[in-house]
Amino acid sequence: MIRTAAEYLDSIRDGRQVWINGEKVDDVPTHPMFKPLVDIRARIYEMQHDAATRDTMTYEEGGECFSVGLKLPYSQEDWYQKRVATDAVMDDVGGIVTRVGDETVGEMWSLFDGQDVLNEVDPQFSQNIRDHINRVIRIDPFHVSANTDPKGDRSKAPQDQDPDMLLHVVRETDQGIVVRGAKYETAAPYANQAFTKPTIANWGDSELSDYAVGFICDLGSPGIKMICRTGFTGRASVEDYPLANKFDEVDALVVFDNVLVPWENVLFYRHTKAATFIRSTVHRYSAFAFVQRNLRMADLMIGAALFNVRQTGLDKQPAVQEKLSQLAVYREGINAHLTAAIATAERSPAGLLMPNQSLLLTGRVHACTNLPAMMHVARELCGGQICVTPDVASFRHPETGKWMEKFYTINDEWTAEDRRKLLAFARDLLNSDYAGHRLTFQLFAQSAPFAHLAAVYRNFDWSESLGFAHRAAGLSEELLEGIDQTAGDTSAKQLFGARAAGKSAG
Repeated sequence: MIRTAAEYLDSIRDGRQVWINGEKVDDVPTHPMFKPLVDIRARIYEMQHDAATRDTMTYEEGGECFSVGLKLPYSQEDWYQKRVATDAVMDDVGGIVTRVGDETVGEMWSLFDGQDVLNEVDPQFSQNIRDHINRVIRIDPFHVSANTDPKGDRSKAPQDQDPDMLLHVVRETDQGIVVRGAKYETAAPYANQAFTKPTIANWGDSELSDYAVGFICDLGSPGIKMICRTGFTGRASVEDYPLANKFDEVDALVVFDNVLVPWENVLFYRHTKAATFIRSTVHRYSAFAFVQRNLRMADLMIGAALFNVRQTGLDKQPAVQEKLSQLAVYREGINAHLTAAIATAERSPAGLLMPNQSLLLTGRVHACTNLPAMMHVARELCGGQICVTPDVASFRHPETGKWMEKFYTINDEWTAEDRRKLLAFARDLLNSDYAGHRLTFQLFAQSAPFAHLAAVYRNFDWSESLGFAHRAAGLSEELLEGIDQTAGDTSAKQLFGARAAGKSAG
């Protein structure tokens, strides 16, 4: 059954060891650095019960209600419902949150597609992934993702340096495996569990097999220590930095100090083929929700920029309209990729409906690669005042307030207070430390840009282009051989021999 907000809050009061700013946190839900995001996650649970939003956020099956975000996708309608539910959350909280569960649970669905690979080493692992997906649907936990290790010296193999630089298994017991190392995880301090998986792409020889491990980690487990980066909350007033004080999703170095992972939570182990599969397919579902966040970021940039030029009467100038159109093209490019990815969705090896991989992954490149440039276009449209405007205290002070009122009031419609609010919002969206952090986060949240392009290379259907060029150029028949085996074949196709899996299921 879907959780209540109170049940979620109780679930993260489990004695977990969390540090931030050199301080051990006594109570995560009420700590000022975590409370804003904990409250948002609690609000999402409330939305599943709220009469105004529960039909959007939940679905009924067997007389019980479950979260739309956690539902296994078998149809286009499932994806439409997920998209509407995500938009409802962003609209309700008034901003963008990335790590709240609906975007990370999809990574488990990728392994669900790889059950044949898991069965090669142990059928129990295949059963484990099915059990955990059903468990997530049934108990509605806050589920996050653990990908990136500290790594250390990347020119060396893990065995040639401190082996803990990459998470690895140190021993087996009757109860499960014991792991050491660390992972960087966003939202881990206030989440329930994490799908923990390896980051090594080139496994080399079998000596690396102790690092080829994937499991579901209970974030309250003994031996886990979370050391968080400092947050943006509370550095300055909410009036001056409305986004940083509400939407900072705190990241943590999660240390695994001889942590026992029960066998029922182990999804693969000492199986480099499964590790390679999950690394090459991990974002086949989760990328959709992630790119949808970029779409909403585009909406915020367009809104902030358009309000700024309209209030100063610049929206009639062709040069300004041109820049607004650039933002609109960026936004609609993301929208088109998301829409088309579902309209031409593909049936996965396990029978799920996965977004058209080529369209989704090229959409991700479009969204992430162009974001810095689009932020700069929005800065230009907002003007220099987003970086020179005094803070709210100057507007409220009896001596300086009258001058702020004079110079920031534009007309009867745009008062100094509304202009101050808009400029503060735009500054926090585009210029602040928080804005810079969010932009850099794009390089981490769904792997690095080179990996985005590598995913496109693996999933684009090169054969159609080759065939057309072959016919148009009148090339010899011998050159047709091997077109279907071009370098663009995905790892999934190689592993499953499932070119038919790429057929449209729309």
